[in-house]
Amino acid sequence: MAKNFDVIVIGGGPGGYIAAIRAAQLGFNTACIDEWKNAKGGPALGGTCTNVGCIPSKALLQSSEHFEHAGKHFAEHGIEVKGLALDAAKMLARKDTVVKQNNDGIVFLFKKNKVTFFHGRGSFAKAADGGYEVKAGEESLVGKNIIVATGSNARALPGTPFDEENILSNDGALRIQGVPKKLGLIGSGVIGLEMGSVWRRLGSDVTILEGLPTFLGAVDEQIAREAKKAFDKQGLKIELGVKVGEIKTGKKGVSIAYTNARGEAQALDVDKLIVSIGRVPNTIGLNPEAVGLKLDERGAVVVDEECRTNLPGVWAIGDVVRGPMLAHKAEEEGVAVAERIAGQHGHVNFNTIPWVIYTSPEIAWVGQTEQQLKAAGVKYKAGTFPFMANGRARALGDTTGMVKMLADAATDEILGVHIVGPMASELIAECVVAMAFRASSEDLARICHAHPSLSEATKEAALAVDKRTLNF
Repeated sequence: MAKNFDVIVIGGGPGGYIAAIRAAQLGFNTACIDEWKNAKGGPALGGTCTNVGCIPSKALLQSSEHFEHAGKHFAEHGIEVKGLALDAAKMLARKDTVVKQNNDGIVFLFKKNKVTFFHGRGSFAKAADGGYEVKAGEESLVGKNIIVATGSNARALPGTPFDEENILSNDGALRIQGVPKKLGLIGSGVIGLEMGSVWRRLGSDVTILEGLPTFLGAVDEQIAREAKKAFDKQGLKIELGVKVGEIKTGKKGVSIAYTNARGEAQALDVDKLIVSIGRVPNTIGLNPEAVGLKLDERGAVVVDEECRTNLPGVWAIGDVVRGPMLAHKAEEEGVAVAERIAGQHGHVNFNTIPWVIYTSPEIAWVGQTEQQLKAAGVKYKAGTFPFMANGRARALGDTTGMVKMLADAATDEILGVHIVGPMASELIAECVVAMAFRASSEDLARICHAHPSLSEATKEAALAVDKRTLNF
């Protein structure tokens, strides 16, 4: 006999597990279905983000940054390191521990909030009285409201599937057992730059091939140029405007034929190749046709601005719908949908969703870029402040980059903030808050910031909008 629930969430990633918790907090009898498995076959809640994405990549970025600091920068602080060596197996084991801690944390949160968890693949079976029948592995559930949160999968190159041994997705890139002498990446987006940074720091000769003629086209051009200079200086080789041809694998690794931006035929031989050319919505096994759930030409679930699908009582959130494929965007949609089911007014402002690339220097931004404002004909003022003029950055020994603020020329409302530099991922939060409350650059310029702190660079950028910086 089927088990009945008020809300069933299909998918236990950031959007799914947060939606389930919020629904339970609102008094709904809630179930969450997720099929991720750990090494022992048990449940591994958290989806791509926790298992093979955001969390493990940050663990490896932290480890590799420590290694590089010990080898190249500790001496500046009067710290002498002798016999520096890398234990790659231990580094990966630490990463796995961090992942498990997050997996276990979600299990605890489900118990705390009385969310019923089912381990297995979730799929639609049929419409049922009062809702929909959903399969959770071998079990049958019936829910009044269904939230689809099935996430996304790595996009493979046409004709070149992932084998996770030589040609790697983000999953395989996080499980390389030793430092490859030569590493190739296709795609200079978030995953490409972060994974390239990890293995470059650990000793790999890294080359990134990017099809677009511009570097980080979604980023403010000035910030992207600054970041590119830093990566070039570090030895991260990035080729733009390439056209990838035949890819061959063999005992010695991978050979990539490509044409460079000048139209010249080139070849790149590497030990491992990471392909990071984007992600595609994941509806594998969801069985949407059983209930008539509408998908678009990309395979994404079609939703309106409030995440409603074409079916009453069926919602969809996160990577499997339109909008940026970001864990925190999925979380916000999950909370909003649970509140809408409860008759409340859940809200997500897509204009104040922050973006972060966790390289060194970090890159973070919120709102519109300068090129977007120019294209839209919006009159604006810009202010920048370099970290080389920030006392805390000097003390850290990391003065790369700047904060850039864009404000409306007439009203002074902040339209966008773009940061490349130390701890940009943390600094951007203040700017998101400011934009959420429709603050002006003058508002941020008038707020007292602790000294010495990196956040003073944000205040100074706000002052620079009015051409009155105090420290530069």
